[in-house]
Amino acid sequence: MASHRRPKQPSRTRVTVLTTAAAAAVALSSQAANAAPSEKPGKAEVKAKVDKLYEEVELATDKANGAEEKQEKLEKEIDTLQDQVARGQDDLNSMRDSLGLMASSQYRTGAIDPSVQLFLSSDPDDFLDKASTMDQLSAQQVESLKKVQEKQRVLAQQREEAAGKLKELSDTRKTLGKKKKEVQTKLADAQKLLNSLTAKEKASIAAADQRASRSAGDRMELGNEAPASERGAAALSAARTQMGKPYVSGGSGPNSYDCSGLTQWAYSQAGVSITRTTYTQQNDGVKIGRDALKPGDLVFFNSLAHVGLYAGNGVVLHAPKPGAVVRLESMSTIGSFQFGVRV
Repeated sequence: MASHRRPKQPSRTRVTVLTTAAAAAVALSSQAANAAPSEKPGKAEVKAKVDKLYEEVELATDKANGAEEKQEKLEKEIDTLQDQVARGQDDLNSMRDSLGLMASSQYRTGAIDPSVQLFLSSDPDDFLDKASTMDQLSAQQVESLKKVQEKQRVLAQQREEAAGKLKELSDTRKTLGKKKKEVQTKLADAQKLLNSLTAKEKASIAAADQRASRSAGDRMELGNEAPASERGAAALSAARTQMGKPYVSGGSGPNSYDCSGLTQWAYSQAGVSITRTTYTQQNDGVKIGRDALKPGDLVFFNSLAHVGLYAGNGVVLHAPKPGAVVRLESMSTIGSFQFGVRV
């Protein structure tokens, strides 16, 4: 006969734990239900973050431009070295052929010089250091062997230099790829932030930028300041013909520009060669303060992240940022002024 037992009652400790857990769960549910949803960033906050990202884009673009400029320079140097090596090898082969003909002639007459015979089978450096061998060589043979030695040394140096530059080129290409990827990532982040705005907020930002993109000549007087120089005036004049063209990271004209691409292009139209990046353009002339600025001077902003051309009366002609066009703009709206440079 089966026994019938009453179910075992939970212990007082277990009941207390379960009750406490249940109470905590209810409290958490209540907090979650009553918690305010995370606030969406407002237009001003988004714009500030986007502007910061665009500043970082310019910095990364400048690094990419520097790497690209270095890559082009290395490629030219490597081409020159490889051409020199090829021509040097041809010269060396001709020298060896001449020595071979000399040896063949001596062999046919039965008077082949032992030193030449030895040279043809190994490295002449080993023999020219030996006085006994030198004594057996004619003046013509000595001169030929010395030329061969010197050509071999030069070729070895050129090959070593070319190998070093090829390694440097490989590293530079990796840096360029990394910086270009960084630019694209930051641009995507900025676009994602802009996409979080409402249509009305986007329109408001676009309208403000459109107002800034109008020709500054329509809304402010540039004045009649004397230019920094004839070259500066010519560069500024050339840059003004590019107004309305889009900012593109890495752009150097004539269809699009980034900030340093525009200044480099403008000065090239004036017959002056300046470097490609803001970090190097700061050294392309004499640094000057704000009070000394004249039309045509380079002007630098935001810890050297940005450069433009001074147009007079506190106005700068520049390629501002992604999504904008080459335009005239008040210095007060661009960013933190660093210094000017007179090319």
